[in-house]
Amino acid sequence: MNHCKRKKDPMNNRKIIFINPPYERVAPGYGFVRHITNQASSLGLLHLAAEVREHGFVPSIIESDIFNLSVDEIVQRVTTEQPAYVGITLFTVGVWNAALIAKKIKQQSPDTTIIVGGPHISSMGEETISRFKEFDYAVNGEGEKPLVELLKALEDGSNLLQVPSLIFRKNSFVHETPSKAINRILDELPMPAWDLLPNFPQAYKPAIYDFPRGPVATIAASRGCPFHCKFCDTSTFGDKVRHYSPTKVFAMMQHLHDTYGIRHIMFVDDLFLASKVRVTQLCNLLLESGLKMTWSCTARVDTVKPGVLELMKKAGCWEISFGLETGSNKLLKKMDKIAEVEKSEQAVNWTAEAGIRTKGLFMLGFPGEDMETIAQTKSFVQRIPMTIMNLSKFTPYPGSPIYRELYGTNIREDHWEKMNGMNFIWSPDGLSVNELDKQYQEILMAFYRRPKIGLYYLILTIMYPNHFIRLLRFSLGYLAAKTRSILAGRKGLLIKSTEPSLD
Repeated sequence: MNHCKRKKDPMNNRKIIFINPPYERVAPGYGFVRHITNQASSLGLLHLAAEVREHGFVPSIIESDIFNLSVDEIVQRVTTEQPAYVGITLFTVGVWNAALIAKKIKQQSPDTTIIVGGPHISSMGEETISRFKEFDYAVNGEGEKPLVELLKALEDGSNLLQVPSLIFRKNSFVHETPSKAINRILDELPMPAWDLLPNFPQAYKPAIYDFPRGPVATIAASRGCPFHCKFCDTSTFGDKVRHYSPTKVFAMMQHLHDTYGIRHIMFVDDLFLASKVRVTQLCNLLLESGLKMTWSCTARVDTVKPGVLELMKKAGCWEISFGLETGSNKLLKKMDKIAEVEKSEQAVNWTAEAGIRTKGLFMLGFPGEDMETIAQTKSFVQRIPMTIMNLSKFTPYPGSPIYRELYGTNIREDHWEKMNGMNFIWSPDGLSVNELDKQYQEILMAFYRRPKIGLYYLILTIMYPNHFIRLLRFSLGYLAAKTRSILAGRKGLLIKSTEPSLD
């Protein structure tokens, strides 16, 4: 690759198109789930676009899945615009499509510089750049500041080895520069570039029943997580928690409300309640302002107490998502979760007593899972005062401790395209993928088929009818998929897969 100074074109030399590539969000056989799943924008791209714009570059954003764009349609949009740079965010599940997009862009516009970043680069950056020649540069970790430094270096021909957090090829070797120190003062960052999203906010809907009344937007009030659960990859933002000030968070909420009519905010921090002081200050700002917005957040079960929950409810908190994972203390210990089922149950009870609903985040198929732990999870989800749950299929993500334990390496190529939490790509001893899929459905049915849950959703649908059409499409799709499975002799199983292995 030629790393000389880029020839400047006054019309195009500062254009950069950010792409969230298409990838398989649901497992084969579960296509109907698309009607009710999350269609929120990529908050990371919004932050990157806002940052480069501050430095004179001209960004735009392509959200592939939200607008159902194919690879060829994305490439056509890019080559029509002829940007100097393309930035692609990489999740492991989307690497192959991202590489195909980059390859086709290079074929039609060979001078376009392709830059990648995101969680997959944070965990497998050097391997990815070595393997996919279509990618020119990778920005490792938290990307706003390093990306700007890279763009400026490409413009003026500076030494790329002086650009932090960069991975690139030169003379048949892959070079990786030292990482830039994490940004400890988030208030210095510009607001996310919501104005660059086509048809915002109407086209960007979270999962069904994950919010009361829309429109909805997402905010990350903090970055980083100090805990090291074995299934989690924290390489992008690290283990040092950093916060926006409550004043800045409130300003973002006010801006979204006044400019776009946003009625509900989803805080997507790993640990929103890491600082009760900041949460208390934000709640007081909301109460003093009279801003009529609801909001939801994530929390660990050991960070909630009745007093702060009551204040959060008064300030508009509608839902808290807890990573409950399982009803088995044995599995929680294997996951390195600093929690016990009894403490989880207490936290959910406190949340319900405060008038805030709980969304339980669960996982099926973690190493050590067996019929006993599955039975414990079924019992747990039925006895706690929870009204919505998300059950994911255990996925050993590159960069997570469990990935290294299972495979003995940080790098394993196969199954990348299936790493979306909706495919069983690994199964514990004694449990087949088909059995796991059967138990997956049974856990969900054990929770949702209870009359009180059905009544809750009937009332919620009447109160907020915007969810009804999405639910109807999902229900019809589910019935059709079940019927096809039975007619095909698969006894209602919705997957078509072979058994995975570690070989």
